[in-house]
Amino acid sequence: MPGMKPVFHKSHFVYIQMSFEQLGGITCFVVCFQYIKAFYNESWERRHGHPIDSDTLTLLWSVTVSIFAIGGLVGTFLVKVIGKFLGRKNTLLVNNGFGVSAALLMACSLPAGALEMLIVGRFIMGVDGGIALSALPMYVSEISPKEMRGSLGQVTAIFICVGVFAGQLLGLPELLGKESTWPYLFGVIVIPALVQLVSLPFLPQSPHYLLFEKHDQEGAEKAFRTFLGKEDISCEMEEVLAESRMQRNIRLVSVLELLRSPFVRWQLITVVISMACYQLCGLNAIWFYTNSIFGKAGITPEKIPYITLSTGGIETLASIFSGLVIERVGRRPLLIGGFGLMALFFGILTITLTLQDHAPWIPYLSIMCILAIIAAFCSGPGGIPFILTSEFFQQAQRPAAFTVVGTVNWLSNFAIGLLFPFIQQSLDTYCFLVFAAICFTGALYLYFVLPETKNRTHAEISQAFAKRNKAYPPEGRTDSAVTDDKTNIRPEPDSSSALEN
Repeated sequence: MPGMKPVFHKSHFVYIQMSFEQLGGITCFVVCFQYIKAFYNESWERRHGHPIDSDTLTLLWSVTVSIFAIGGLVGTFLVKVIGKFLGRKNTLLVNNGFGVSAALLMACSLPAGALEMLIVGRFIMGVDGGIALSALPMYVSEISPKEMRGSLGQVTAIFICVGVFAGQLLGLPELLGKESTWPYLFGVIVIPALVQLVSLPFLPQSPHYLLFEKHDQEGAEKAFRTFLGKEDISCEMEEVLAESRMQRNIRLVSVLELLRSPFVRWQLITVVISMACYQLCGLNAIWFYTNSIFGKAGITPEKIPYITLSTGGIETLASIFSGLVIERVGRRPLLIGGFGLMALFFGILTITLTLQDHAPWIPYLSIMCILAIIAAFCSGPGGIPFILTSEFFQQAQRPAAFTVVGTVNWLSNFAIGLLFPFIQQSLDTYCFLVFAAICFTGALYLYFVLPETKNRTHAEISQAFAKRNKAYPPEGRTDSAVTDDKTNIRPEPDSSSALEN
């Protein structure tokens, strides 16, 4: 589309910086888990005079993996407080301080001989991720025209996949994947954080933030022109001004008010279920099983790190495919189809893992199932839940909505990180049936409840939910405010978004 090029360049630049901070997520721990466990054992033996027992090591490893999610939960709650005063852009700017401090702590843990530094650093890295994954989707959603919201929103998934692939690449034995150099893999996170600290100040604030929070119409117009790369931004300003008039005297909705409001109840339930399935669908479990499955297929341990690169490549390609087709196909088919295919391939994977000793070719089927599960996840579920959260709620509701959804996201992440090692020990290969059931349930719910949001305004999306609940609003309203000036949770008598309980 003419005049849209700058929005891609500027918003994608922010994504690029954030994506590589995901090196502090699960990827580095999967790549270096044997070295980290050895480091824990050495530290324990040095302090206590005897090796750590297997149960304590499993618990310590589970805490290390899952504490990232606790940090993410803290970051999610910080977003609403910081974002109100600093705006989306400056929130992302301040957030780099967490990234730098986390990287330094984790990188220095081995030389200092302190396993606590690695755990604390991972917690702070979670705070960084929690802030980024809440503030960034809001920022990009508010600078994007509606016909490009899906494509730009899906870039979250694309560049997180790029970060995963970069972590796998840097984790090769020839680079940083050695016992003496693994801490530096976490230290690499400092580089994108510092680059973002230098570059982000040159990007404008969100036009929505400038207009709604700062009442700076001239600044909002200038920001739109910068992001969209065109002089005529009358359509965009008209849409934002219409929403501004509707919410002129409306304060930000609190989390409790959002939870109590029946007029956005199904929107909230839908994004909560989508986000819970996003974390509980079993993709993180796949990463922990990949090396053993490759080994069963006869791949030598020396070659496994290179074969594992294929999973990161599949992730990235599937996410790019989703970003290219999301505005043509829509959110609904990609999200439902992604969860449905994951359920199918998890079922097949359980069968192939159970029968893998019966024939030499069966482990290769397991590898194909792993790649198919990764591709299915990244083609839809990997990014669309964040897009839906931005599209379902008004400006005054978005911070509270992202707080709720972020809480579900990180609590689910914590649960899967803490419990999966024990689930794996108890159920062995049958543990994937749990994830198949979660994916199937999520796909079934979304099939019956989720409307298509492609190219729809907030008012049209609200009406779609109202129709599903057989609550048809009167004509004549152009917006879908769900609040009045006093309580911010009660609709006006002619509200167009009434979603009755």
